[in-house]
Amino acid sequence: MRVSTVERHEINIRVHIAPEIGKLKLKSLTPANVRGLHREKLDAGLSPATVRKIHSTLHKALAQAVADGLLPRNAADVKAPRPAPEEMRPLSEDEARRFLEAGKGDAFEALYVLAITTGLRRGELLALRWEDADLERGTLRVGRSLTREKGRYLLGDTKTKKGRRRVNLTPRTVAALKAHRKRQLEERMRFVGLHEDRGLVFATSTGAIVSPENLVKRSFKPLLQRAGLPEIRFHDLRHTCATTLLGRSVHPKLVQELLGHATVAMTLDTYSHYLPSMGDQAGGAMGEAFG
Repeated sequence: MRVSTVERHEINIRVHIAPEIGKLKLKSLTPANVRGLHREKLDAGLSPATVRKIHSTLHKALAQAVADGLLPRNAADVKAPRPAPEEMRPLSEDEARRFLEAGKGDAFEALYVLAITTGLRRGELLALRWEDADLERGTLRVGRSLTREKGRYLLGDTKTKKGRRRVNLTPRTVAALKAHRKRQLEERMRFVGLHEDRGLVFATSTGAIVSPENLVKRSFKPLLQRAGLPEIRFHDLRHTCATTLLGRSVHPKLVQELLGHATVAMTLDTYSHYLPSMGDQAGGAMGEAFG
């Protein structure tokens, strides 16, 4: 388990669960108590997503108690609050071109090209090392992501086995990475004595890990403004990659492998409503079959 996950469970127990139901004996705990915990936290202003994470911590703990024979059933086997899905706002192909055009010469130009052409997550992009890139063959190995521990960002493994993958790079992406590497080496010479080379593809002027929050605030949002585009989340660049490929009839299985989704069903569930032609194709196929 990641250190950040352990920290989250500890906070959930200490701050939220123990003060509300910690004095109850296990045998006295009921589903009504758990639903009451949900209501207390929602009324206190916590988001449904946060309350769902608190519920998950409690459910795992009680599941272990059941496994150990301390309880006959899991009192947390009740529905947790379901957060409203965040609205997806992928860029159209024209908007994506405008965005990349506005990013020419930006210190993170190669990062944005990578984000749109490969669909890598922000944490995956910022955890890349040059040893992961084979620019001669045009491939990139993805196996790490940023993790947050005690307020600091560190390099860790991707969350799932599917997250570890190899992706092919477009010629434009390879060229952007080569230009970025050249600028990075020149910058290292200017900051000689101050730069600590950690082998990161994207790093600060001193070689440190780039803060995801700083990336968005100081680079991504200003770039959207320069391109005359509406404000979107960084994660929408990943959605842009997926919808662009699916809109060009790339097989969903290939898109799933590129994005590192656990299953192709996840890919289709996430993006099928961005493919209005799928309904037309289904209707056309039935028409051909039965007239």
